[in-house]
Amino acid sequence: MATKPRRRPRVTGESWAAVGTSRGAAGGKASLKRSHALGRSWRSPLAWGVFALILAVPAVYFLWAYPTGEGMEVLASQHETLQHKFYPVPCSQDYGNHKQFTGCTPLKCGRAVTDAVITHQEAKRMLRIAEAGLSLGGSDGGASILDLHSGALSMGKKFVNIYGYYGEEMKEILTEEDFQLYRNVKRRIQQEIARTFDLDANSLYLTKPTFFSRMNSSEAKTAHDEYWHPHIDKVTYGSFDYTSLLYLSDYSRDFGGGRFIFIDEKTNSTLEPRLGRLSFFTSGSENLHRVEKVSWGTRYAITISFTCNPDYSIMDPTWL
Repeated sequence: MATKPRRRPRVTGESWAAVGTSRGAAGGKASLKRSHALGRSWRSPLAWGVFALILAVPAVYFLWAYPTGEGMEVLASQHETLQHKFYPVPCSQDYGNHKQFTGCTPLKCGRAVTDAVITHQEAKRMLRIAEAGLSLGGSDGGASILDLHSGALSMGKKFVNIYGYYGEEMKEILTEEDFQLYRNVKRRIQQEIARTFDLDANSLYLTKPTFFSRMNSSEAKTAHDEYWHPHIDKVTYGSFDYTSLLYLSDYSRDFGGGRFIFIDEKTNSTLEPRLGRLSFFTSGSENLHRVEKVSWGTRYAITISFTCNPDYSIMDPTWL
């Protein structure tokens, strides 16, 4: 079904600031007055934590990003179409430091890539959602995020809550059809992860942060813009058990640099983004990774994360 036309709301010349509170689903308190938003920064732990995934970690990890092994292995190039490829790696000890969930906590670890989970048309529609939402703001630096669950949107050097600031106008930007597509894509990714790692899909729960990202070659203005540092998802967020990324633009066509790199002891391995390509992996230190700096163009993707612990689950976004 085609999405409804979107009208970009008029943005005033006044300074941007934060509004509202974090949301588990779209909708919320749309009646908040915009005047209450001005002059306040949105300091939700989620907003400040979203880019912790791509911030600097201890120097030992940064040094580890450049192993002395030979060359770079390309796990998936942009020009090839992959049905499904899985690369097993030994599980780390990270999961033993957290509550165990039988049938979900990783016993089989690795990384996978596929171009067969969503269609090219669906990927283009997901890109339009990202472009529509991120057109309302953006970081002063090279990395911007949009979280449909909490409403967090990069704005200058801070974040705003789009649902609180725009209220009912957001329904002209992001429709229920958009949210339905988002939920369907999430469900299929969930099922693909479960199939690959021999899990019950019902044991996987969506967790935060889950967000669209837009990266370009602009100079970083704050730590949130420094997306290229090595990190381990489960070290940054203890709730993470499985991480996925759906790419919404093409490496070497829409942007240069910006490849996803797994950092291993002997050599590094890279995935080249491709519109509609899904990569996913267990979130422990067996999958230390980073993103190359984007050298030109614009790179779009969405990070969707899953936990085995229902206490850390979040609801799907919806207008209903």
